[in-house]
Amino acid sequence: MMGTPSGRIRQSVLDWLKDPAVHFPPTSLHPDPADPADPAGTGVTARAVAAKLGVPRRTAAAHLDFLTRLGLLRTRRRFLRTYYRRDEARIAEVAQLFEKNW
Repeated sequence: MMGTPSGRIRQSVLDWLKDPAVHFPPTSLHPDPADPADPAGTGVTARAVAAKLGVPRRTAAAHLDFLTRLGLLRTRRRFLRTYYRRDEARIAEVAQLFEKNW
């Protein structure tokens, strides 16, 4: 997964979601943890990831959906949008599997 061009994109997305407030600044003037515009509190939309990657939203959504199916991201629906966040526990499990060479 990580050796292909799309694997590099997915790795970048995972890295950005480690600290979303740095890579995806809030869109509101007064960020609040309960506000969906706050990336650290709620997560990041496919549209925000697509803008950062410079690709169509559907392309970013496909990468995010793949990472979600792997269990590396969690989703949260709020109104008509899906917000993505890292699943740190699952990422730690996968990292541990790689350290043990399966």
